[in-house]
Amino acid sequence: MANTTPSQAVAHGRFIRGSASKVRRVLDQIRGRSYRDALILLEFMPYRSTGPITKVLRSAVANAEHNLGLDPATLVISQAHADMGPSLKRFRPRAQGRAYAIKKQTCHISIAVAPTT
Repeated sequence: MANTTPSQAVAHGRFIRGSASKVRRVLDQIRGRSYRDALILLEFMPYRSTGPITKVLRSAVANAEHNLGLDPATLVISQAHADMGPSLKRFRPRAQGRAYAIKKQTCHISIAVAPTT
């Protein structure tokens, strides 16, 4: 993310197991919300991807607090996106000696937080 300003803190979660599309549906819900609202929302969502997203969000807020000296109560999620990572290729045996390819998808999660203006 090259277009971050100095008052923005970013955190990346790379090689997270799960498809990018399933992570995006959660990120779309928290983008633009305050840090506190996003944590509450993530806690009660029924999706598996909320765990890694919460971890990356807490890391971004810790970066803002430690590196930029910002107050966590004033932070808003300014950018949040998920990109596809490399797929883990696995094979399952099938009938008549054939192999069936299974692609276990990974994704890269990026979250940026900025103070409210």
